[in-house]
Amino acid sequence: MNVAVTMFSGGRGAAGIARGMLGTPGVGLSLVVNGYDNGLSTGALRRYLPGMLGPSDFRKNLLLHLDPADPAQAALATVLEHRLPGGTSPAGLTAVIEAIAARRGPFAALPEAAREAVTADLRVFARRLAAYPHGLDLADCALGNLVFAGAYLRLGRDFNAAVDACARTFGSPVRLLNVTNGENAYLAALRRDGSLLADEADIVAPQGPGVITDLFLLREPLGARRRAELEALPPEWTREVLGRERAEVTPSRRALEAIRDADLIVYGPGTPHSSLLPSYLTPGVADAVARSRAAAKVFVVNTRDDHDTRGLSAPDLVDRTLAHLGDPRNGRRLVTHVLSHRAGSVPDAPAVPYAVLDRGEWAGARWVTADLEHPVDLGHPGRPGVHHPERTAEALLAIRDEAALVRAQ
Repeated sequence: MNVAVTMFSGGRGAAGIARGMLGTPGVGLSLVVNGYDNGLSTGALRRYLPGMLGPSDFRKNLLLHLDPADPAQAALATVLEHRLPGGTSPAGLTAVIEAIAARRGPFAALPEAAREAVTADLRVFARRLAAYPHGLDLADCALGNLVFAGAYLRLGRDFNAAVDACARTFGSPVRLLNVTNGENAYLAALRRDGSLLADEADIVAPQGPGVITDLFLLREPLGARRRAELEALPPEWTREVLGRERAEVTPSRRALEAIRDADLIVYGPGTPHSSLLPSYLTPGVADAVARSRAAAKVFVVNTRDDHDTRGLSAPDLVDRTLAHLGDPRNGRRLVTHVLSHRAGSVPDAPAVPYAVLDRGEWAGARWVTADLEHPVDLGHPGRPGVHHPERTAEALLAIRDEAALVRAQ
């Protein structure tokens, strides 16, 4: 079996499925990701390097193939995930870089090629920090994000080139693709009650009961003063103003090719209004999906509600995807199947109405259920279950195989 799978993904929501695909012989996996994260230390890094997208979701996807039981791979994961403590100075960062260069402590098993590449990119960033020491608090910065930032600076502020370089450094078997050509943009949203969610961090944070109704990609971040001005306007005026400030982004040619050449397209689970729906706003993405040779284009329902999905059922989430793709009635068959965990076994999953299950269809897409939940996220013990890697990958590939067989008849 040789199957090209392209999945729209975020940072961790679809990680289990990606690992399941990577463990399936004959599957080649492409992940299409956006870089609009600007929470906490990632937001601080973006403010320090104006023009750079957020590297966090790309960094997290570089962990997919790393086995913590393998010393060399564990050292690579440590570089990606190590958090700098509060009070870390530029000199403190230099000390960490020297520990990596000397392969001391948790970096002792770091492969030589990775050691050289990581050290080189961190030193590029450290030189920038030495020249401009103000404006960035290193507290809680993921070291892997600083590797990305160094690669970004080294490669002429080309974000997509930095993604490629880091994928090589960490030996990723995944084709990791930014959905755009790297244009800087920021998220904002409006809720049904008219309240403004001024950035990506607001969108993913705990919220009240009102659902998100509008999502915007903006040219500039909304500062405190601008946010106050918008919050003073009637919601319909705010919607109009934000609509005029939309960012112009262009699609990555390689991302469009991965979509068009896929045998299976997966709309992965995750945080929809930050990780997934913004990607579908990219010009050209819907056309690429429509023209794709993929026999199946499958929407995977979350196994858990997220902060930004409160009040939305599973069919609502499918509708959101279709609306952001510009095909609200699914006339272009951009979603052929919906895959969800068996109803009733996960009480806080997005609700699937019994009428949808009985009919086995929504918006012209076939609705499929299977036992998909992993009882425990092994990377985060104690967290609620996530998608079981092997079972979910198997279910998706079975949908693809059946659809391909029907098409061939």
